[in-house]
Amino acid sequence: MDDQHFYMIRGGVEGRERLRMVARVMRPGTLALIERAGVGAGLRCLDVGSGGGEVTFDLAAAVGPTGSVVGIDVDPVKVELAAADAEAAGVGNVEFRVADLVDGLGEAEYDVVYARFVLWTLSDPTSALRDMVRALRPGGRLFVEDIDFAASLCSPTSADFQRSVEVFLETARRMGVDANFGRRVPETVLAAGLVDVQTNIVQPGGLEGEAKVLHPLSFENIKAMVVHHDVATADEVDRIVDALYDLARDPTTYMLCPRIVQAYGDKR
Repeated sequence: MDDQHFYMIRGGVEGRERLRMVARVMRPGTLALIERAGVGAGLRCLDVGSGGGEVTFDLAAAVGPTGSVVGIDVDPVKVELAAADAEAAGVGNVEFRVADLVDGLGEAEYDVVYARFVLWTLSDPTSALRDMVRALRPGGRLFVEDIDFAASLCSPTSADFQRSVEVFLETARRMGVDANFGRRVPETVLAAGLVDVQTNIVQPGGLEGEAKVLHPLSFENIKAMVVHHDVATADEVDRIVDALYDLARDPTTYMLCPRIVQAYGDKR
């Protein structure tokens, strides 16, 4: 795996619970996007960066038994776990593969290509998106969701919350990736030559629930990279994590996840 595909947030078995929470929090917005984007029976889909397979399974339900979905991820542990889940659930129209964005996409093979929270983790997201477009057949549809991390919110304001956002963004910068890439999604999709582009924004949050817990959990899972890149000490990260969990438990504190920019468009 080259630097372009080195992920900032802990993966494997250790990161699986965070991914499951992400999937639960984001699912309503993603399901609405799948419906708006017109994913329907008989289509052949590719889920890029499929992780635990949660969206892969939702795509599989949308395309039905006459359609199919391939989920690809660079993490072999995630792929193995997702494949086991598919077998246990008896989902027969999905396939999971270990692959990256250079070798795993193919050309003109799919009716739909989807990626959630993938492009921001790459050093060259524009090139990766062009690869995704090449994987579409003419008339196929690409749709993506990605984060604008700086738009995360905590009210009343909290110095610890603000510091966590600063640390996250700086760690991403030192790793050569842009955690605010979501705000660039529309222009990047247009630059890739897609037409009939549609956009939307979702931002889960509230006074209670898993959307609040997701921020401290995600920050906890970047500790190794934060320390490795000398953005903060392990002790500071631990202190901030504790403070963030306290904020998540406080029913008077309102928190919003990073803004999520959604876009889809068609290949000529």
